Amino acid sequence: MLKKTIRSTIGLLFVLAFSASLYAQEGRWDYLGNAHVDGAQDHDNIHVGQHDGRFRAIQLRVSGGGIYFERVVVHFGNGTQEELIIRDHIPSGGSTGAIDLPGDRRVIESVELWYGKDKWEHRPKVSLYGIR
Repeated sequence: MLKKTIRSTIGLLFVLAFSASLYAQEGRWDYLGNAHVDGAQDHDNIHVGQHDGRFRAIQLRVSGGGIYFERVVVHFGNGTQEELIIRDHIPSGGSTGAIDLPGDRRVIESVELWYGKDKWEHRPKVSLYGIR
């Protein structure tokens, strides 16, 4: 009985520590820039740069109308790039989850977006956030 209580207590502590860690990560998102979708299909480039620091993940947040993401390419300060296949519809007010960037934390030079919007009467905005 004592072993079961100890295991339960350790399990509870582990769950609390994990949830606290997730909560702490949510507060570290840095705003990196934004772009507006002007046409049914659009291509934009959000410039970030070295002054913003190094990041391990990004997130795209949508407002003002839904956006269909087709392709996202992250260009790093060291000259490499990573293509992220999102191919998803994000509604207004929604966001992608944290998109991990492979490798060590790196400077993001820019993020290229290929996307389209839901309706012609809206001019949706996509905001880029990074986590260190």
